[in-house]
Amino acid sequence: MSKKNYRILCWNINGIRAIWKKGFPEWFAKEQPDILCLQETKAQPEQLDDEIKNVSGYKSYFFSAQKKGYSGVAVYTKHEPLKVTFGLGDETFDVEGRSIEMEFEDFVLYTAYFPNGGRGPERVKYKLDFYGKLFERAEKMRKKNKHIIICGDYNTAHKEIDLARPKENSNTTGFLPEERAWIDKIIDMKYIDIFREFNNEPGQYTYWDQITRARDRNVGWRIDYYMISEELRKHVKAAPIHQSVMGSDHCPIELELTF
Repeated sequence: MSKKNYRILCWNINGIRAIWKKGFPEWFAKEQPDILCLQETKAQPEQLDDEIKNVSGYKSYFFSAQKKGYSGVAVYTKHEPLKVTFGLGDETFDVEGRSIEMEFEDFVLYTAYFPNGGRGPERVKYKLDFYGKLFERAEKMRKKNKHIIICGDYNTAHKEIDLARPKENSNTTGFLPEERAWIDKIIDMKYIDIFREFNNEPGQYTYWDQITRARDRNVGWRIDYYMISEELRKHVKAAPIHQSVMGSDHCPIELELTF
């Protein structure tokens, strides 16, 4: 029986219309991933040109926030999914267009843009409630003996190694104890932060603040992840971060699988 390979890329692009003018189509054409998951698209489908919606060789799916120019996720895939679910079935979160669930033959893939807790305690609670709802849904799929991949911008750095300035940010959203505890909880549920299986080096980041030109000095945060169910681990060949790819305040992350 021939092997099946999947190369999945995931990227918070900070605006799909903006990045389309910054070399994104050329990057996409060169990389040719099997699946591309995007977060923070910041657009409704009707605002997008045909060239964005209809990329040759791919089927595209968009889930947008009700509020224009805000949040939103998208997936481009060469493989026809068995089933696609937009959102979590909870209007509280789905009005912000934060997740798409795709069931494939070999796994269930979630692309998710986790909320930022930056507007105070209520927003932190909203963020943590989103974690709870998403992983509750994933666990139901897992109980059906499905491999699970949850990729996206988690908006949380897990450990001190995952950001350049942990002490200065100990009271900043994205590195609050209760946010970090949620990542612990995910790992306790037998999910693997797959990047760290391959790379335990410091200085590995996926987000840099644009205002302070933090990328020039690599003062960053690793807040974009692939969390995979541990049963999937044996199928993973690589999980690099593409730190040199420009165009957004985040960089792409990758997952290579063989079945």
